[in-house]
Amino acid sequence: MPKIGMEPIRRQQLIHATMTAIDEVGLAEATVLRIARHAGVSAGIISHYFGGKDGLLEATMRQILTDLSEAVAARRRVLSEDSPRAHIGAIIEGNFDRTQVTGPAAKTWLAFWASSMHKPMLQRLQNVNDRRLYANLCYQFRRVMPRAQARNAARGLAAMIDGLWLRGALTPEGLDAEQARTLAHAYLDQLLSQTSAQPTA
Repeated sequence: MPKIGMEPIRRQQLIHATMTAIDEVGLAEATVLRIARHAGVSAGIISHYFGGKDGLLEATMRQILTDLSEAVAARRRVLSEDSPRAHIGAIIEGNFDRTQVTGPAAKTWLAFWASSMHKPMLQRLQNVNDRRLYANLCYQFRRVMPRAQARNAARGLAAMIDGLWLRGALTPEGLDAEQARTLAHAYLDQLLSQTSAQPTA
């Protein structure tokens, strides 16, 4: 009989082991057996907690998405001003947080993006993540821009964030988060410089 309170610990161990295995050999070769070995548990535990590899991958991506939300929220809680520039800056910083750019996290993200084209549950997670980023950016841009301009700015910055992240993650040396943040902030300043201080209908 498992010890009381062990399930959350086991789940976290398996999620961490999944990211480690994907980092080492890629998603296709990250078998249930390999993941279980990394976690120091039997392969049957994965089926018990997650129903199999797909369920474990979904749980792993939910954890990374939760980490992303928390990284953005933590930065927004300590803002010194309630300006669109400050809030959008916090979103940029959160998207390049260490929980999102380390080798295991980056490779898991890449595996997730590829798999989401074929697995409906992962596609739903991806859509939720995309909509959340766009909506948060659009809300802040709308405070200082007309609606159509705010939507375009949100789409452009979301694409910039994703593009910087993807190009960096695919380089042999890994993502340079500091450089990516600098470029994204510069693009944000460029977008904000093209608008008036007050929104219009």
